[in-house]
Amino acid sequence: MRIVIIGDGKVGHTLTELLSAEGHDIVIVDRDEKVIENVVNTFDVLGIIGNGASYKVQMEAGVNKSDLLIAATSSDELNILSCMVAKKIGAKNTIARVRNPEYSEQLIFLKEELGLSLVINPEMETAMEISRVLRFPSALKIESFSRGRVDLVEIRIAANSPVAGKSLQEIAKAYSARILVCVVQRGEKIFIPNGAFILREGDHITMTGDPAGITAFFKQIGIYKEKSRSAMIIGGGKIGYYLAKRLTQSGMHVKIIEKDEERCIHLSEMLPRAEIVCGDGSEHELLIEEGLTSFDACVAMTDIDEENIIISMYAESLRVPKVVPKVNRMSLAKMLDDVGVEGAVSPKSVTTNRIVSYVRAMQNSFDNNSVETLCKIVDQKVEALEFRVTDKMKYAGVPLSNLKLKPNLLVACIVRKGKALIPGGSDCMQPGDSVIVVTADHILRTLDDIFADA
Repeated sequence: MRIVIIGDGKVGHTLTELLSAEGHDIVIVDRDEKVIENVVNTFDVLGIIGNGASYKVQMEAGVNKSDLLIAATSSDELNILSCMVAKKIGAKNTIARVRNPEYSEQLIFLKEELGLSLVINPEMETAMEISRVLRFPSALKIESFSRGRVDLVEIRIAANSPVAGKSLQEIAKAYSARILVCVVQRGEKIFIPNGAFILREGDHITMTGDPAGITAFFKQIGIYKEKSRSAMIIGGGKIGYYLAKRLTQSGMHVKIIEKDEERCIHLSEMLPRAEIVCGDGSEHELLIEEGLTSFDACVAMTDIDEENIIISMYAESLRVPKVVPKVNRMSLAKMLDDVGVEGAVSPKSVTTNRIVSYVRAMQNSFDNNSVETLCKIVDQKVEALEFRVTDKMKYAGVPLSNLKLKPNLLVACIVRKGKALIPGGSDCMQPGDSVIVVTADHILRTLDDIFADA
């Protein structure tokens, strides 16, 4: 597809990297000449210097002939205007990054009246991801498929874990819970494991199963944590606001610590169910005074990565059950693993993952393909896709043990008549099923692409 990206900030740059790697024809527009020079020299893309909302600049970028325009500048208004101009001159689809909470309340109007295909709010998306983890605090990350019937959950193997040093075959025999380990990250290496694969301390594993099966497995290996019922949020910015609103609506006790007095007054008006405290969340005396140790979760959401890291390390030292830091620089997030603080979230990664998934869904709809859901996991190095099985699929009804699949690819789950099935060799894919496939090396357009002879 031909895609025009306006704005080469953190999100725009990452989108350019990911989408150009998938073979899309990318044009990047930015006011900064040095930024354009850098991105053109780094990736196989076309760069245009100028205002992305300008009719002249958009015509030069070929927006009128593009399949998609993504407006990802730091200005909501510029992004909305860029999409309006693009739609008028012929762009088939438009995506705007919109961060202002006031605009977020008008999403239906923005999409329907202004013709935007997708309005994405990085802070709101990040808050939604954190809220999912707080509902299942044993996990570092969680994705849901098939309307919540199947979860894709990441955990880390601790030193005292009963599964460390055991093969996946041994684990399957020792525990009755129906789960399937589909990805293992060991340092910088990614494995799509078979039954002989042996887990080690420090491995990050991603497993599939229905929520009940995953919960049962966590209980059996001793890492199950009850759903968080209270949370202390350090930082009352946009993410803190969206998260507190979502959590209080679900009945959780929420306390926000924010050092800006005017912002505190504003938050108290917008969040009547939350407790707002004006103070510096980086001061450990204040955290103790406000009862940090009595909360089920601590979420560090200040504007400074290093501050979030220090707060999170302190909360971990106090044995707060669940600690979630916001870290924009993912290189810092990886360093956190070594000091015992895991599950960092990055608004940039959340946003780019959502947009790339939308682009892939667009591509598949153009090609009349059958992808239902797509998400990128394990630092966006692995894809998990949900396909629907049709009558036209090759090898429908053939046992999985008789199929030759591409390497580094796994059929992770089959959903049949609303029930999740962890597949074995004797199971088969049937028309009407939903099938979740995990792959590290392949771009899959259809379910037939999983076979070695495709």
